[in-house]
Amino acid sequence: MRNRKTVAEFFAGIGLMRLGLEEAGWNILIANDIDPLKRKFYEDNFNGDDYHFILEDIHNLTSTQIPSAILATASFPCTDLSLAGRRAGLDGRHSSAFWGFVNIIKGLGAGKPPLILLENVTGFLTSNNGKDFENALLALNALGYAVDAFIVNAAHFVPQSRVRLFIIGKLSELSHIESQVNLFESELRPMKLLAFINSHPKINWSIRTDLPKFPKLKTTLKAIVEDLPKDSALWFNRERTAYFLNQTFDRHKSKIIEQKKKPHYEYYTAFRRVRNGKSMAEVRFDGIAGCLRTPKGGSARQMLLEVGKGEINIRLLTPRECARLMGAKDFIISGTSNEALFGFGDAVCVPVVTWIAQNYLNSEYHKIKISQSLHKRNYVTTA
Repeated sequence: MRNRKTVAEFFAGIGLMRLGLEEAGWNILIANDIDPLKRKFYEDNFNGDDYHFILEDIHNLTSTQIPSAILATASFPCTDLSLAGRRAGLDGRHSSAFWGFVNIIKGLGAGKPPLILLENVTGFLTSNNGKDFENALLALNALGYAVDAFIVNAAHFVPQSRVRLFIIGKLSELSHIESQVNLFESELRPMKLLAFINSHPKINWSIRTDLPKFPKLKTTLKAIVEDLPKDSALWFNRERTAYFLNQTFDRHKSKIIEQKKKPHYEYYTAFRRVRNGKSMAEVRFDGIAGCLRTPKGGSARQMLLEVGKGEINIRLLTPRECARLMGAKDFIISGTSNEALFGFGDAVCVPVVTWIAQNYLNSEYHKIKISQSLHKRNYVTTA
């Protein structure tokens, strides 16, 4: 199995990490998550001969349950790292699951995967004044991994602003550590991340500087919109639409009224936010949706505005539109609307993962194959 691009997937969610990796030629051997609803989505999309899903708290897993793989992925809970949470950090009830992942990898001993891919919110970088991020990277170092970190906004791939922090760990004896000379601020490593890297020389870094620029966005918000009839119950009625407009900032409302006069539809998105103690509707006019969230409250549900031809039509984004915004247009959606929105709100963006796999993981895999081949050759020669 170690000669194939194999993956042990932790915090698997509904399976979008898997979709992204499979697009780049990786094969999932095992998936793990604690949520039975997410497993249901996963099963509906990946219930083939190679399907192997363990429904369990990661703290209760044993290393003997994990097959030997080239890559281990972990999109561990962001709840305690997010600005929207209470910032309990890696000691919090949810995000402490990271340490369960570390213990699993440690327990694998010589069977540790040569590569690790972690994903989380950018709040991880500043959680507890950066100590959580530092402790996590030092923990990976202690396991034998040199680390790299970078930030990707899904808006380069899909019309959704979704900024996420990625960490790649490479077993030191197998990685070709790149020089850290000439590290400059970039889209991949903006100043806040670059400052962290430069101020933590005791961390065993392995920074790749040869990654390509992100692609230019080719799809628009209009391209992801479901064509729903105007008599659909999903559209707001007149009273609810008027209520929304009354809660909109004056400058946003003026833009909406102006677009209403145009002979074509334009599409915008909006969230409700509390400003100065009042619930307000904030509208985006850049053709990009806001970051999808789990629907834990009314303010977490994103709205779609269809404006033009003398009309202002408003409704909530549908699960299918959310799937398209995550780059999973053909994903099989089951369960209730809220269950689907929870799944997508917690997930990774598919084409972002594919880009990382194609431009980073695949070349690291090639280095691993070369290293393993040389090791075998030297062993045969000296035996």
